[in-house]
Amino acid sequence: IWNYSGVSTFLCQHDSFYTVYRLVTYIFIYEDVISLVCSAVIIWYFAGSFEKMMGTVKHSFLTLTFAVALALLYLVLRTVASGLLKITDAEGFTPVAFAMLAASIARSRMRRTVLFGVNFRMALVPWLLLCVAWILPSSSFLANFCGLLIGNIYGYGYCFGLDFPESTASFLDQKFPFRLLKRIPGVEYVPGSLAERRAFQNRK
Repeated sequence: IWNYSGVSTFLCQHDSFYTVYRLVTYIFIYEDVISLVCSAVIIWYFAGSFEKMMGTVKHSFLTLTFAVALALLYLVLRTVASGLLKITDAEGFTPVAFAMLAASIARSRMRRTVLFGVNFRMALVPWLLLCVAWILPSSSFLANFCGLLIGNIYGYGYCFGLDFPESTASFLDQKFPFRLLKRIPGVEYVPGSLAERRAFQNRK
């Protein structure tokens, strides 16, 4: 019987070729209600802001890409450090949210911000929040760290191939399943075109 304890078990399986989907589904695994509530707040704040900046189509694509990329990096680093440290399993959406946060700050024009009443450089904010997240129940420091690395790699333009043009995003806006999402009451759909996103925000 395969015991699901996050993405870290992935390398231990003989049928790993047939369980590739677990490189994504770990973001839906939570051990307790507190972890679920904390993750819900993180998704609402960080992932929501990232979606407003990128649009729903690109946000969905990058969520999948970040989840897989940081999971693979996590598996490599866990294998290297497993003999030296006790490492928590990667579970929940928090690592992906850290990737989105790092990417957003890397592409932001802001240089400084106020955090906890103290003026900080924007580039330091994700790393400070990484230390704060360490106290969250079932939070994996290594997985969150991998999320920051992946987010910075994307944010600073080292994965420019992931930035498909707005015309492609606008085209996908009209296709399934995104066309269906627009029609669901209560679902906030953010257009792929920058001009449409600005008009959307002005209407709000």
